[in-house]
Amino acid sequence: MKNNSTSNRNIRIAKQIQKDLSEIIRKTYSLNQVGVCTISRVELSVDYAHAKVYFTVFGLDHFEVECFLNKKSGWLHSCLYKILKIHTVPNIQFLYDSQFYETDKLLDLIKQANSSDNQFIN
Repeated sequence: MKNNSTSNRNIRIAKQIQKDLSEIIRKTYSLNQVGVCTISRVELSVDYAHAKVYFTVFGLDHFEVECFLNKKSGWLHSCLYKILKIHTVPNIQFLYDSQFYETDKLLDLIKQANSSDNQFIN
């Protein structure tokens, strides 16, 4: 029972961090700094001391945005500290979420394979 409630709490906190960071980033930084940046998911360590924050970006190079956000992670941590009502606010590490890019590549390959099959059928 304790593991289930602990994991539920972990999920709730991760979702709250995702929501709050999205809002802070949107209100604080311009499109020139972070492009259209979306926090796609947050993974928390069991002790809530560390958070891996995955993001996607449109309009700018994801390496530059990742670097920028990681430089600002200390300030963003202090913003979360003021908002969240938890004992331990995690240190934040931003990571580009390539999952969406990889999915698009896979879908393109499937489309190519299907069009090749259709050429052989006709």
